[in-house]
Amino acid sequence: MRALIVGCGYVGLELGRQLVAAGHRVAGMRRSPGAAATLRAAGIEPIVGDATRAGDLRPLSGGFDWVVDCVSSSGGDAREYREIYLGGMRRLVETFAGTGLKAFVYTSSTSVYGQTDGGWVDESSATDPAGETGRVLVETEQALRAAAGPAFPAMVVRVAGIYGPDRGHLFRQFLLGAAHSGPDDARWMNMVHRDDVAGAIVAALGRGMPGAAYNACDDEPVRRGEFLRWLSERTGLPFPPPAEEARAAYRKRGDTDKRVSNRRLRTELGWVPRYPTFREGCEALLAG
Repeated sequence: MRALIVGCGYVGLELGRQLVAAGHRVAGMRRSPGAAATLRAAGIEPIVGDATRAGDLRPLSGGFDWVVDCVSSSGGDAREYREIYLGGMRRLVETFAGTGLKAFVYTSSTSVYGQTDGGWVDESSATDPAGETGRVLVETEQALRAAAGPAFPAMVVRVAGIYGPDRGHLFRQFLLGAAHSGPDDARWMNMVHRDDVAGAIVAALGRGMPGAAYNACDDEPVRRGEFLRWLSERTGLPFPPPAEEARAAYRKRGDTDKRVSNRRLRTELGWVPRYPTFREGCEALLAG
């Protein structure tokens, strides 16, 4: 297959590596040419372009079997989210609908689930986040599903908190001695290793059902305090001291408290994570 990864950054680069290793031809779009050498080294053809600009996308129409939207806002407010996620999605639909595409995957986020009771959520659960950026992601999903059909076989992969090489805020803060314990320690965290996100996207491209959503997270949600305690016991470093003011710093994904199920991804697509819990993933990171 000929695959295009739009927003070929942290996850997209690993996705490209996996697709190339499986024998596919892969191109990766970035907004700047700075990563061209890195992409080429991974066997990925670099393309400089912006998904929000129709003129950058138009020359690519009809040239791919698979397209993956992995764009990231790198933070930002709701206005930036709307421009990058929703605006970019609309341009991609306009460009690739009706071109013979075999699969389109949009990487959304489990932040679309706004539940706060600590219970389990799956793809049938309500998507009603309190935060404005989360609502933009829901709106983007809705726009994609409205366009999905035989001429545009699109699906959504909702990604939990990503960690991996050089990524994982709380993990890295702990190792630096900058983490704190606090009121959030009872809150559930849902995590997934970068390599497993890429594997989930590959599974969706090959076996996903158009219009469907799939949660990409590992097998075991963990309470924040339990995660810190495991790190402390594993490394011999002290458990972080309490700090009430640390509460806001760890609410990047909003005031939610839920456990996300990956059952559909496992049972329907046969996805098996390389790192089924945070323990295996963190062990690999600690081993360097």
